[in-house]
Amino acid sequence: MIEVTEKAAAELKTLLEQEGKSDLALRIFVAGVACSGVQYGLALDDEVSEDDVTMESNGIKLVMAKDIERSFTDGSIDYIEDENGKGFLIRNPNAGGCGTCGGCH
Repeated sequence: MIEVTEKAAAELKTLLEQEGKSDLALRIFVAGVACSGVQYGLALDDEVSEDDVTMESNGIKLVMAKDIERSFTDGSIDYIEDENGKGFLIRNPNAGGCGTCGGCH
């Protein structure tokens, strides 16, 4: 199960309301692969295919491809604000680095 934190859910709900798109889901997708592991992205989406898995956390509907769901269990989506900026942070404890470059330690 992927958890959307209360702070992230509040930000997402505000964003969806401002855009007038409260019925959209948050899609999690693979944005790339680096030496630190799989990098994920987020997008608002109104389509669900038969190859997708849907779930809900803190009132936010999540959508992702089945192959992502298998490797993205016990993850979370948070919203952070600090001196470097603000944004959504995707955490997947199962996405370890490959260990080939030595830069992941």
